[in-house]
Amino acid sequence: MITSFYGILLIISALVVIFMAQKNYENIDIYYWTLVILVPVVILGYWLKTRVTTVEGAKICFCFLYLDSTVLLTVVIFNIMRFVGLTVKSWMKILAYGTAFLHLFGIWLCLNNDLYYKNITLIDTGMGTATKMVNGPLKIIHWIYLLFMLGIMLALMIVAVVKKGTYSRRTLALFSLLTGLGIAIYIVEAVLDVDFSNLPALYATADILIAFNYDHAHTHDIACLISEQQKYHGTKGYAAFDLDKNFLSCNNKIYDFLPELKKQIVDDKLPEESELRSIFYSLIDDYRRDIRNIKKFNCGGKICQCEISEFSIRKDGKIQGYLFDIGDVTEEEKVLQVMKDYNNTLNKEVDQKTENIKSIQEKVVLGLANMVENRDNNTGGHVKRTSDLIKIVVNEAKKQGTYHISEQFAEDVVRAAPMHDIGKITIENSILCKPGDLTREEFNIMKTHSIKSGEFVNLILKGVEEKHFVDVAYNVARYHHERWDGRGYPEGLVGEMIPLEARLMAIADVYDALVSQRYYKKAIKYEEAARIMIEGMGSQFDPNMLSVFVGCRRELEEYYMHLQNDEHSAHDEKLLIS
Repeated sequence: MITSFYGILLIISALVVIFMAQKNYENIDIYYWTLVILVPVVILGYWLKTRVTTVEGAKICFCFLYLDSTVLLTVVIFNIMRFVGLTVKSWMKILAYGTAFLHLFGIWLCLNNDLYYKNITLIDTGMGTATKMVNGPLKIIHWIYLLFMLGIMLALMIVAVVKKGTYSRRTLALFSLLTGLGIAIYIVEAVLDVDFSNLPALYATADILIAFNYDHAHTHDIACLISEQQKYHGTKGYAAFDLDKNFLSCNNKIYDFLPELKKQIVDDKLPEESELRSIFYSLIDDYRRDIRNIKKFNCGGKICQCEISEFSIRKDGKIQGYLFDIGDVTEEEKVLQVMKDYNNTLNKEVDQKTENIKSIQEKVVLGLANMVENRDNNTGGHVKRTSDLIKIVVNEAKKQGTYHISEQFAEDVVRAAPMHDIGKITIENSILCKPGDLTREEFNIMKTHSIKSGEFVNLILKGVEEKHFVDVAYNVARYHHERWDGRGYPEGLVGEMIPLEARLMAIADVYDALVSQRYYKKAIKYEEAARIMIEGMGSQFDPNMLSVFVGCRRELEEYYMHLQNDEHSAHDEKLLIS
């Protein structure tokens, strides 16, 4: 009967491992996985011990049993230390695990002598084989080891109470209760010399609770709730709440906007009368009523924007909570306010005719583009040159018939060209004007300009310009840094997923960057630039653009030679005047 009971517990513990394995967790927690894997091994030892018929077989079972009071207990303690925020040095882990395995090996080496057990007797109880042991002189070492580990557990509980922190009290209570109960059962059963231990039942129960707790905690892991396209951790803060408005988790960046969250307890509600409630809870209520999903607030002189969305990582798609995305939109708000004031002034002075409004909107776009260039030391004249180049490229593509390009589409692409980099107005000067190479974090920030460019296009043009032009301008602004092979940004689009207008813009944009002198580089010769462009066909550029580029290459070069002649003439004229 006991043998069958232990067998059922063994099957349950094995199913727990299978349950966790099939979840395909993105982040593997080595402590949790070590626990759920060791538990079936220990229960296997208990099950085999009830079936052995020889003393030698019982001794082999002990090799499995002592994993719980050595390695398993050490893993639990380190997990609790990590959980409450205590730093564990590498040498501490080496010392602790080394001691646990050394103690374990000592027990194994003494199984064939009288140092650990003087005598082992097997008794057939009818429910399974019971093992009776007479302790040897070295058994005291094991008791000292257990008492020492129990002392560490009590010390951790005291530290947890004093230190507090944002960790889940439920998880801490779970691990502490299970560990303390396990040690207590072990001591009581050793003193009473029971035939069959209750520890396997505790281990199987603990295995289930730990697995579900890990699954629950994993759904709150902020890294699992943010897609790769959203992971701008250097500039964005994220926080997650469950459906009952309990705080779940956040990333470190959010503390820059809301430092109060450092004191917030996991799986608990926000404090009463807290400013956090007015930000998060009010937005949750509004979102549930379909009123709004974005809220702006002031923080330390900055304007922050908080956006809410639902999240779920369950296969059935059932909503599990809310994810908040918080970022600094101070610069964007300043730009928007300038544009708003500018448009208000214009609206008082200009009539309401559609053509006039379109003209004004174009001036705003060009003005913003020029503002970007005035801030960026590296790209002077880039807007004007790319606007001229795109005409050449589009006309050649239209002439060759490589693509179906209508007159309207060609006109829209040319008109949209000046808007492709207006999002750079939101990039800090320290990054935009940096003469040397950008760091990875700086480059990630720089890459956001294409997203902002698309947003500005919609903001300026939507509702004023015709939809076909707005769509083309948006695609040019947002996707001109995408690559044919999928290694571009912001979305990593592949092949013809990239809009045609963005593929055309990429030719003009990159060619100008190659043949123009920048603050950090000299201009590349036309032959070298052409070689780079041609080699990029099929990787960076649409391979069908090869014939287009080759067809208009001479005209592109003549354009730049004409520019150089104009610059020399202007320079000579200036010298004569002076």
